Amino acid sequence: MMIKKIACLVFTFAMASAIAKAQQPEQPLLTLKDAVEIALKNNYNIKLSQNNSTIASNNVTAGNAGMLPQLNGNFTDNNSRQSTKQTLNTGKYNNINAHNSNNSYGVNLNWTIFDGFGMFANYDQLKQLDKLGVLRLQDTVQRTVASVINTYYDLISQNEQVKALKGAIDISRTQLRIATDKFNVGRASRLDVLNAQVNLNTDTGNLIIQYQLFKSTKIQLNQLLIRDLQTDFSVADTIVVDDKLILADVLNNAQLQNPGILSAQINQRLAEINLKQVRSTRYPQVGLTSGYVFTNSKTPAGFTISQNAHGLNYGLTASINIFDGFNQNRREKNAKIQIDNAGIAAKQTKLNIESQINSLFVAYLSGLDLVKLEEANVNLNKKNLDITLDKYKLGNITPLEVREAQRNYLDAQSKFFAAQYQSKQAEIMLKQITNSINIQ
Repeated sequence: MMIKKIACLVFTFAMASAIAKAQQPEQPLLTLKDAVEIALKNNYNIKLSQNNSTIASNNVTAGNAGMLPQLNGNFTDNNSRQSTKQTLNTGKYNNINAHNSNNSYGVNLNWTIFDGFGMFANYDQLKQLDKLGVLRLQDTVQRTVASVINTYYDLISQNEQVKALKGAIDISRTQLRIATDKFNVGRASRLDVLNAQVNLNTDTGNLIIQYQLFKSTKIQLNQLLIRDLQTDFSVADTIVVDDKLILADVLNNAQLQNPGILSAQINQRLAEINLKQVRSTRYPQVGLTSGYVFTNSKTPAGFTISQNAHGLNYGLTASINIFDGFNQNRREKNAKIQIDNAGIAAKQTKLNIESQINSLFVAYLSGLDLVKLEEANVNLNKKNLDITLDKYKLGNITPLEVREAQRNYLDAQSKFFAAQYQSKQAEIMLKQITNSINIQ
């Protein structure tokens, strides 16, 4: 029976040691700056936003707005074969098999010189859409960087949890050794040894679960960086929270830099431009037409066997909408309602952003307070655990008291790491909202 117990203890020690050894940070260090740079280079969402922004920029041309003339080259070639039987007034008959051909080629110019100022509204619309594309690109970049930073600091927090659980295993191993020594000299019961062994197994299982979560978060970060999901790496071991944020400054910066608020303002401008485009159809539409054409025709059966001509044509076209079934009035009314809707949406966006900022700032300040409190708790519980272990070695307290002190220390560490991450996460979100994330 004793041999079985010793074998079990040896197995437990070996398992815990293997896990601890497997988790040593032997992998290459991935700094936060490196992670962000890789994401900015590889991330698919950023590439898609860059392409869309480029398309919007390419569209800002006078030709796309309808300001420039259109010049087309034309060529036509028509052929026919005709069999003609002619009866002359002299009584004679002529049978003619003729090949007729007619071809023309030249250039045509069409130029709208006035469309009720619609072309200028179109050009303004294209410029606003270009600005919107740039804003969306910036927003995508900020969101991606924020996701990378959050995941990176989550890894730091989880890695600290791993270290804490390793420390718990060391304490449980020490408790098991002390219990075994006491049992061997008759100062402790076999129940104490078994309890100590159960505690060690529990801590080892918790470490395995935590390490599994740590590995899963690594995969998430690799996914954000668009690289092999099994790429292994180590992370830094410090979370530094910027404790200088001021609510009034964050709110002011959001009004000037938040992509959502700025996009809503552009949408208001686009709604106003749409009304101009609709109103432009009330005015006359005036255009110039011109061209130069060469024609060649052959008609052997006709009075003229062949004919060649070339020359310039030009003209002026004008049209005006006199009555279209009251559709013009309907379109203008709807355009005005769209302006009203855009204004309401802008106000709603602003309110939502301000509400989000205020909520995040509460979490940010609470996190800063909790960091200080939980750091003090960690120190107190560490001292309590050290004293408890010393008393346990002397036989003055029970194993349950040791376990309670150990649990309190782990809980304090866990709350400290969570408070750090909460503050950092709120800080990152606030900077993302104000479009001011910056990695030096």
